[in-house]
Amino acid sequence: MTSVLQAQGLGKKYGRRWALRDCTLGIPAGHVVGLVGPNGAGKTTLLKLASGQLEPTTGEITVLGGRPARGPAQLAKVGFVAQDTPVYSALSVAEHLRLGARLNPGWDVVVARERIARLGLDPAHRAGKLSGGQRAQLALTLGLAKRPELLILDEPVASLDPLARREFLQGLMEATVEHEFSVVLSSHLVSDLERVCDYLIVLIDSRVQVAGQTDELLATHHRLTGPRREPNRLPADQHVVSARHTDRQSTYVVRTDAPIHDPAWTVSQLSLEDLVLAYMEKHTAENRRVALEVQR
Repeated sequence: MTSVLQAQGLGKKYGRRWALRDCTLGIPAGHVVGLVGPNGAGKTTLLKLASGQLEPTTGEITVLGGRPARGPAQLAKVGFVAQDTPVYSALSVAEHLRLGARLNPGWDVVVARERIARLGLDPAHRAGKLSGGQRAQLALTLGLAKRPELLILDEPVASLDPLARREFLQGLMEATVEHEFSVVLSSHLVSDLERVCDYLIVLIDSRVQVAGQTDELLATHHRLTGPRREPNRLPADQHVVSARHTDRQSTYVVRTDAPIHDPAWTVSQLSLEDLVLAYMEKHTAENRRVALEVQR
């Protein structure tokens, strides 16, 4: 599988604090990739390293076969939209488009103008007078008109209302279909990712917990509910992601490629949000177990 991003032992340190440490992953080309994880997982740091805004402290990272931000050709391949949808409040919409054209050799004037017109944005309006959703759409237009091979979006809809989020994501999906570029989208709003992403990466404490095409992940993860049963009594091909127990009942989230025929279990499918939360719960449970062992 061709990768748009490869990281090996990647780390970034600020003073004594590691924002990302020993991160190894590959992000495939040709997908809209959802990158999820708890606060502090290293998602934003990873994306800033990928876009060349930061230099790694340790390890290596390549994007589209080259070092991030190494020269004009490499810079032209990657678009980046940050959480605060950076635009210049004093500049008009038209001035943003002219600035984009000056800074990006591959700038697509037609894409920029047609998208602004379709969104109903007045070219004369200053960005500071636009709504949050309109600023986000302007930032996305700047990223799309650059005609990148990879578009990186770091929590681009976090501050938007539901309607603005839907319009932003709809515009993103239309653009990916039309121009066929790869996308990496970081978000805490898993329900939004479920609508637009066809590949998922769960990153916790700088490490990939699970990665794969969303339809395959959902097809191979199941919730099992039934009489209390210890994990060692489950079949070897059922990998336990998370477990909860009462005195009489057990609930597991398991990953398996094999059908589940045990009549004792009630088997149900997971949503993408259920799947992400299961891996987060697994990590929390492991941390608690380690802490208890240290106390002993």
